[in-house]
Amino acid sequence: MRPDDLLTDSPLAERLAEEAGRLPTPPSTQVEAVRQLLDASRRAPAETEWPPLLQTPRDKKDSRYAEPPTSHRSGLTGPLLVGAKRAFRLAFQPFINEVLRKQVEFNEAILDSLALIYEHQREESRNQSAWRREITARLAALERSGEPPSRAS
Repeated sequence: MRPDDLLTDSPLAERLAEEAGRLPTPPSTQVEAVRQLLDASRRAPAETEWPPLLQTPRDKKDSRYAEPPTSHRSGLTGPLLVGAKRAFRLAFQPFINEVLRKQVEFNEAILDSLALIYEHQREESRNQSAWRREITARLAALERSGEPPSRAS
């Protein structure tokens, strides 16, 4: 197939509009049912807190800052080591921040992506549930009317 074969002289949109004009008008009850179904699926996702699954990683995303220094040693050695750790952190914190800056940006981007995927999954689950209820209702209506269900071959 050549690229010239894909080009047409007549506009496709006009042809489609012309064909759509030939379709019979559907019953108003079906139009309203489809409109309600579309409105239900078009709703905006609910703004929620961070998913519990991602709350702990979100609290730990900034790896530039550590817990306060401690020591298990007793006597004079423990407090001296804690003081040395604090002094080291105080002196080198700007360097630590710069070295870990890209890691923190990456962590934030990954968490945002995971939260987005989680919300999309929740929304898809709600949509599938709504469609499943709709299909079940339609199947029950067909069974009540006495028509045998058609089988796909």
